[in-house]
Amino acid sequence: MTTPLSDTALDQLFRTARTYNGYLDKSVSEAQLHAIWELMKYGPTSANCLPARIIWCVSTEAKEKLAALSMPANGEKILKAPVTAIIGMDMEFYEQLPELFPHTDARSWFVGNAELIEKTAFRNSSLQGGYFILAARALGLDTGAMSGFNNQAVDEAFFAGTNIKSNFISTLGYGDPASIFERSPRPGFERFNTIV
Repeated sequence: MTTPLSDTALDQLFRTARTYNGYLDKSVSEAQLHAIWELMKYGPTSANCLPARIIWCVSTEAKEKLAALSMPANGEKILKAPVTAIIGMDMEFYEQLPELFPHTDARSWFVGNAELIEKTAFRNSSLQGGYFILAARALGLDTGAMSGFNNQAVDEAFFAGTNIKSNFISTLGYGDPASIFERSPRPGFERFNTIV
Protein backbone atom coordinates (compact mmCIF):
# COMPACT_ATOMS: atom_id res chain seq x y z
CA MET A 1 0.00 0.00 0.00
CA THR A 2 1.34 3.42 -0.93
CA THR A 3 1.04 6.45 1.31
CA PRO A 4 -0.24 9.86 0.16
CA LEU A 5 2.37 12.43 -0.82
CA SER A 6 3.18 15.21 1.59
CA ASP A 7 1.53 18.61 1.26
CA THR A 8 4.92 19.95 0.16
CA ALA A 9 5.03 17.48 -2.73
CA LEU A 10 1.40 18.15 -3.68
CA ASP A 11 2.09 21.88 -3.70
CA GLN A 12 5.10 21.39 -5.98
CA LEU A 13 3.15 19.24 -8.42
CA PHE A 14 -0.21 21.03 -8.36
CA ARG A 15 -1.28 23.67 -5.86
CA THR A 16 1.53 26.20 -6.09
CA ALA A 17 2.96 25.03 -9.43
CA ARG A 18 2.39 27.50 -12.26
CA THR A 19 2.72 27.82 -16.02
CA TYR A 20 5.66 30.14 -16.65
CA ASN A 21 6.08 32.76 -19.37
CA GLY A 22 9.75 33.40 -18.62
CA TYR A 23 12.73 31.75 -16.98
CA LEU A 24 15.74 32.55 -14.85
CA ASP A 25 19.14 32.59 -16.54
CA LYS A 26 19.95 29.05 -15.47
CA SER A 27 20.65 26.20 -17.84
CA VAL A 28 18.95 22.81 -18.01
CA SER A 29 21.26 19.85 -18.52
CA GLU A 30 20.87 16.98 -20.94
CA ALA A 31 20.81 14.69 -17.91
CA GLN A 32 17.70 16.52 -16.70
CA LEU A 33 16.00 15.94 -20.05
CA HIS A 34 16.76 12.24 -19.75
CA ALA A 35 15.45 12.27 -16.17
CA ILE A 36 12.13 13.76 -17.32
CA TRP A 37 11.70 10.98 -19.87
CA GLU A 38 12.69 8.32 -17.34
CA LEU A 39 9.78 9.44 -15.15
CA MET A 40 7.15 10.29 -17.74
CA LYS A 41 7.49 6.98 -19.59
CA TYR A 42 5.86 5.23 -16.65
CA GLY A 43 2.57 7.15 -16.98
CA PRO A 44 -0.19 4.89 -18.35
CA THR A 45 -1.20 4.90 -22.01
CA SER A 46 -3.66 2.68 -23.92
CA ALA A 47 -2.05 -0.73 -24.43
CA ASN A 48 1.26 0.88 -23.41
CA CYS A 49 1.28 2.49 -26.86
CA LEU A 50 3.58 5.40 -25.85
CA PRO A 51 2.99 7.47 -29.01
CA ALA A 52 4.75 10.63 -27.80
CA ARG A 53 7.98 11.59 -29.55
CA ILE A 54 9.84 14.61 -28.21
CA ILE A 55 12.24 16.99 -29.87
CA TRP A 56 14.10 19.04 -27.27
CA CYS A 57 15.05 22.40 -28.78
CA VAL A 58 18.18 23.43 -26.91
CA SER A 59 20.35 25.03 -29.57
CA THR A 60 19.86 28.62 -30.65
CA GLU A 61 19.30 27.39 -34.20
CA ALA A 62 16.50 25.00 -33.18
CA LYS A 63 14.81 27.60 -30.98
CA GLU A 64 14.97 30.23 -33.74
CA LYS A 65 13.47 27.79 -36.25
CA LEU A 66 10.61 26.92 -33.88
CA ALA A 67 10.04 30.53 -32.82
CA ALA A 68 9.65 31.57 -36.47
CA LEU A 69 6.77 29.10 -36.80
CA SER A 70 4.95 30.34 -33.70
CA MET A 71 2.81 33.32 -32.74
CA PRO A 72 5.08 36.31 -31.99
CA ALA A 73 4.43 36.25 -28.23
CA ASN A 74 5.16 32.51 -28.10
CA GLY A 75 8.22 32.95 -30.28
CA GLU A 76 9.70 35.34 -27.70
CA LYS A 77 9.11 32.79 -24.94
CA ILE A 78 10.77 30.04 -26.99
CA LEU A 79 13.86 32.17 -27.70
CA LYS A 80 14.32 33.09 -24.04
CA ALA A 81 13.68 29.65 -22.53
CA PRO A 82 16.59 27.29 -21.88
CA VAL A 83 14.68 24.47 -23.63
CA THR A 84 11.47 24.09 -25.59
CA ALA A 85 10.05 20.60 -26.07
CA ILE A 86 7.96 19.70 -29.11
CA ILE A 87 5.60 16.96 -27.99
CA GLY A 88 4.86 14.96 -31.11
CA MET A 89 2.77 11.88 -31.81
CA ASP A 90 3.92 8.96 -33.89
CA MET A 91 1.07 8.05 -36.25
CA GLU A 92 2.64 4.59 -36.64
CA PHE A 93 2.97 3.99 -32.89
CA TYR A 94 1.22 0.64 -33.36
CA GLU A 95 4.31 -0.78 -35.09
CA GLN A 96 5.96 -0.77 -31.64
CA LEU A 97 3.15 -2.72 -29.97
CA PRO A 98 4.57 -6.22 -30.50
CA GLU A 99 7.39 -5.11 -28.19
CA LEU A 100 5.53 -2.69 -25.92
CA PHE A 101 2.32 -4.75 -25.45
CA PRO A 102 3.29 -8.37 -26.16
CA HIS A 103 0.29 -9.91 -24.37
CA THR A 104 -1.81 -9.95 -27.52
CA ASP A 105 -1.74 -8.86 -31.17
CA ALA A 106 -2.56 -5.22 -30.40
CA ARG A 107 -0.97 -4.04 -33.64
CA SER A 108 -3.85 -5.60 -35.60
CA TRP A 109 -6.34 -3.33 -33.80
CA PHE A 110 -4.89 -0.32 -35.59
CA VAL A 111 -3.62 -1.40 -39.00
CA GLY A 112 -5.87 0.22 -41.62
CA ASN A 113 -8.02 2.03 -39.03
CA ALA A 114 -7.04 5.66 -39.57
CA GLU A 115 -9.71 7.05 -37.22
CA LEU A 116 -8.64 4.85 -34.31
CA ILE A 117 -4.97 5.63 -34.98
CA GLU A 118 -5.63 9.38 -34.93
CA LYS A 119 -7.72 9.27 -31.74
CA THR A 120 -5.31 6.99 -29.92
CA ALA A 121 -2.19 8.92 -30.92
CA PHE A 122 -3.69 12.28 -29.97
CA ARG A 123 -5.26 11.18 -26.70
CA ASN A 124 -2.24 9.28 -25.45
CA SER A 125 0.42 11.76 -26.57
CA SER A 126 -1.63 14.42 -24.77
CA LEU A 127 -1.61 12.25 -21.65
CA GLN A 128 2.14 11.88 -22.01
CA GLY A 129 2.42 15.64 -22.35
CA GLY A 130 0.71 15.92 -18.97
CA TYR A 131 3.16 13.42 -17.53
CA PHE A 132 5.98 15.52 -19.02
CA ILE A 133 4.74 18.56 -17.07
CA LEU A 134 4.43 16.64 -13.80
CA ALA A 135 7.82 14.94 -14.24
CA ALA A 136 9.48 18.30 -14.85
CA ARG A 137 7.83 19.75 -11.75
CA ALA A 138 8.79 16.72 -9.69
CA LEU A 139 12.42 17.31 -10.71
CA GLY A 140 12.33 20.96 -9.68
CA LEU A 141 11.80 22.45 -13.13
CA ASP A 142 8.99 24.57 -14.53
CA THR A 143 7.11 24.49 -17.82
CA GLY A 144 5.07 26.70 -20.13
CA ALA A 145 2.85 24.51 -22.31
CA MET A 146 1.29 26.18 -25.33
CA SER A 147 -0.30 25.84 -28.72
CA GLY A 148 -0.15 28.97 -30.86
CA PHE A 149 2.16 27.61 -33.54
CA ASN A 150 1.78 26.33 -37.09
CA ASN A 151 1.52 22.56 -36.66
CA GLN A 152 1.97 21.77 -40.35
CA ALA A 153 5.04 23.99 -40.64
CA VAL A 154 6.54 22.52 -37.46
CA ASP A 155 5.93 19.02 -38.79
CA GLU A 156 7.71 19.90 -42.03
CA ALA A 157 10.59 21.59 -40.22
CA PHE A 158 11.18 19.08 -37.44
CA PHE A 159 9.49 15.80 -38.40
CA ALA A 160 10.03 15.70 -42.18
CA GLY A 161 10.28 12.18 -43.58
CA THR A 162 8.62 10.63 -40.52
CA ASN A 163 5.10 9.66 -39.50
CA ILE A 164 5.24 12.02 -36.52
CA LYS A 165 2.95 15.03 -36.10
CA SER A 166 3.24 17.79 -33.52
CA ASN A 167 0.72 17.95 -30.69
CA PHE A 168 1.85 20.89 -28.52
CA ILE A 169 5.01 22.61 -27.35
CA SER A 170 6.30 23.53 -23.92
CA THR A 171 9.09 25.72 -22.68
CA LEU A 172 11.19 24.31 -19.84
CA GLY A 173 13.53 25.75 -17.26
CA TYR A 174 13.60 27.42 -13.86
CA GLY A 175 10.58 29.70 -13.85
CA ASP A 176 10.92 33.41 -13.22
CA PRO A 177 8.19 34.38 -10.71
CA ALA A 178 8.00 37.83 -12.31
CA SER A 179 6.71 36.24 -15.54
CA ILE A 180 3.45 34.81 -14.20
CA PHE A 181 0.01 36.32 -13.74
CA GLU A 182 -2.26 35.87 -10.77
CA ARG A 183 -3.66 32.36 -10.74
CA SER A 184 -6.84 31.99 -12.77
CA PRO A 185 -9.93 30.57 -11.02
CA ARG A 186 -10.11 26.88 -10.16
CA PRO A 187 -13.74 26.06 -9.30
CA GLY A 188 -14.67 23.67 -6.51
CA PHE A 189 -15.80 20.07 -6.89
CA GLU A 190 -19.52 20.78 -6.93
CA ARG A 191 -19.37 23.00 -10.01
CA PHE A 192 -17.81 20.62 -12.54
CA ASN A 193 -18.34 17.18 -11.02
CA THR A 194 -21.23 14.74 -10.64
CA ILE A 195 -21.25 11.56 -8.60
CA VAL A 196 -23.78 9.01 -9.86
